[in-house]
Amino acid sequence: MAINTKLTIEHRPDNSIDKLYLQGYLDMHTAPQLETSLGNLVKAGRNNIIVNFRDLDYISSAGLGVFMAFIEDARIGGGDIKLAEMKPKVFTVFDLLGFPMLFDIAESEADALAKFTA
Repeated sequence: MAINTKLTIEHRPDNSIDKLYLQGYLDMHTAPQLETSLGNLVKAGRNNIIVNFRDLDYISSAGLGVFMAFIEDARIGGGDIKLAEMKPKVFTVFDLLGFPMLFDIAESEADALAKFTA
């Protein structure tokens, strides 16, 4: 079985919240794709973002850096970037670097959505 080392990003706008669905690998080679996607949303003033990790198999420090690059801009713009549905091995990378203190990480997309309306 071949390992998917590519990243696909599906964007689904939902009223005032933009949802990004990640699939595959988020590393130094694929991080620029996510950087472009998040950057375009934040530049357009679309600062309420949910990133769904359900189909993401791997994340490196380069991938984590993309989230750090945009979280402050999203919050300054009145929004936030919420993370949802991480596989345990992906969550472990976030957890080791203390990201749960910086980001809202929800077990489900519905929980992440509810955090925007709370």
